[in-house]
Amino acid sequence: MEPVSAALITFGGALLLASWIMLIITSFTEDMTWGLCSLFLPPLAYLYGLFRWPKAHEAILAAVLGWVLIILA
Repeated sequence: MEPVSAALITFGGALLLASWIMLIITSFTEDMTWGLCSLFLPPLAYLYGLFRWPKAHEAILAAVLGWVLIILA
């Protein structure tokens, strides 16, 4: 694996992890049930973020950027 490709995958994965943590924090501040669902079912966290766009748009945009970096690698 080339160094650039490895760096892109690393930064993309870090962005995905950071976006998931941001979504967990956002969902816990709104409702404990959504927070627990987001914690134990990570895909549900992103679905929550799409339905609560005004509150979670930074996290969703970070996830999209993370996927773009991984795809570019």
